[in-house]
Amino acid sequence: MFDRIFFSKIDNAPLLVFRVFFGILITLESFGAIATGWVKNTLILPKTTFSFIGFEFLQPLPGPGMYFYFVVMGTLGIFVALGYKYRWSIIGFTLLWLCVYLMQKTSYNNHYYLLFLISFLMCFFPANTGLSIDAKHNEAIRSNTMFSYVKWMVVAQLFIVYTYASIAKLYGDWLDYGIIEILMRSRQDYPIVGPFLQQPWVHKTITITGIVFDALVIPALLWKPTRKIAFIIAIFFHLFNSIIFQIGIFPYLALAFTVFFFEPKTIRGIFFRDKNKNADKSITKPSKGNLFIVGCSLYLLIQIILPIRHHFIADDVLWTEEGHRLSWRMMLRSRSGKIQFKVVNHTSGSAHIIKLKDYLSKKQMRKIAAYPDFIWQFSQHLRQEHQAKGDSISVYALNSKVSINGKPLKAFIDPKVDLANEKWDHLKHHEWIFPSNHKNKTE
Repeated sequence: MFDRIFFSKIDNAPLLVFRVFFGILITLESFGAIATGWVKNTLILPKTTFSFIGFEFLQPLPGPGMYFYFVVMGTLGIFVALGYKYRWSIIGFTLLWLCVYLMQKTSYNNHYYLLFLISFLMCFFPANTGLSIDAKHNEAIRSNTMFSYVKWMVVAQLFIVYTYASIAKLYGDWLDYGIIEILMRSRQDYPIVGPFLQQPWVHKTITITGIVFDALVIPALLWKPTRKIAFIIAIFFHLFNSIIFQIGIFPYLALAFTVFFFEPKTIRGIFFRDKNKNADKSITKPSKGNLFIVGCSLYLLIQIILPIRHHFIADDVLWTEEGHRLSWRMMLRSRSGKIQFKVVNHTSGSAHIIKLKDYLSKKQMRKIAAYPDFIWQFSQHLRQEHQAKGDSISVYALNSKVSINGKPLKAFIDPKVDLANEKWDHLKHHEWIFPSNHKNKTE
């Protein structure tokens, strides 16, 4: 059974077409990040960097270095689309994108994580065996087939993403339309559609559609009788998200994935000159086939486990944020808050309140007021800054209060805990975060 699922030979037209689309999209993502000011505002201007915890060694290049960095990524994207030095190009892009992803999380986006995962998988796919400069220059690699594992790894990855996204929406603030109302409120000034988006029936429609679409789109695309209607709905759904939520290349990447769900002969008939290629449908297990199966299974197992890890961490992930990232919990909450940091200098015997604007951008200040890992990291930054001067300090979060989904502010961080001397554990609850049922509320 595993040999049939992984090693059946199938037409590779969908993979070749997807490679072209993917290369174009990562090129647009890279150059677009420069053109829109994302690189400047996220990686160049901020004085303080919030990387993923454990990856603090990854820091933006000094001066205009990050512009050059993204130009290189965009160029590699062009190479991927053209199928030029494909293996080196996709590996290079994957590593560069991974570093960008890990070196900053102020602009965290689930789609950035998905882009890394797909780039990683593409490193192992034979996506340059046709419709590429590589195949033109080296006929030995040219092929019109691929192993079936390529299709099913992509399908499995997408099924995991969409299924967890649907399940995560089955909670109070999504089901009572509250979070959608908040999201739409910030878009009331949109030309033409702004007032329309404020209608309660629109909020209900988006709420229900979000759950149903995420739950059913992959099965509907797999089943031939519903494939075309699912594709049409997907076009409308993702274009709506692109226009209203402005979430970069993801809607178009999601549509590009659909090539894996249509019959290869349909894809070949649309995009290729040699429309009548007949793929060898034999089963040919490579010499290291069993190791390959283990590797794919381990990858998918990790993808299944990561999104449920928050169930094994105390308290509600919606409140603590512990286990939220890498879990496909998309557009589920709106967080805001306020906080002060008090530094007690044991060397000089002084104490003072930190002026956040001296360290952080406006976006970083919004994050640090509402997210515990940002609060902890900033405390560590202050400790390291003073250690460099030979000072020993304690850092306390004062008046820390958080509002989730527009609810009243509620005490968040224990002001008695010295955060400078606390440790961070990715898989455990941090007791200095007040419980979600904490009684100390404020207006």
